[in-house]
Amino acid sequence: MTAADRFWLSEAIRVSRLAPAVPDRYAVGAVIVDGDGAVLATGYTGETHPHHHAEEEALARLAGRPGLDLSAATLYTSLEPCTARRSRPATCTRLILEAGVGRVVLAWREPILFADCDGVETLRRHGVEVLELPELADQVRAVNSHVLRPAARLEIIG
Repeated sequence: MTAADRFWLSEAIRVSRLAPAVPDRYAVGAVIVDGDGAVLATGYTGETHPHHHAEEEALARLAGRPGLDLSAATLYTSLEPCTARRSRPATCTRLILEAGVGRVVLAWREPILFADCDGVETLRRHGVEVLELPELADQVRAVNSHVLRPAARLEIIG
């Protein structure tokens, strides 16, 4: 871990606060930084569409740049990239792999509330360097209190 990793992951958490608090989805932020430390894109859950995830939003901003090499880039995300989802055909983990992102840094692994994800393991199996900074996970849990509090969970289940 470097000071830059901590800074950019904190920025992803800050971006996650822009996501609307909806009881059946996490508020996640993502920041993609190139190998030289320049921001390429950001995104948050529901930014342009209610079903879009943060990583999906950030990667979509780069779609218009053919030939962009993301192998030296780092995707900072407040929550583990998904490997299962009902709302879209491609998971965030698949989108990250298809984009060729070389490194992912996250604060909190996705709890088993909506889906059983194994994003960290999947990315590592495919050669992506993954770094977890669990000391920032409490901030991500606080941003997602709308999902984690018992009343919110009853609304989802009931």
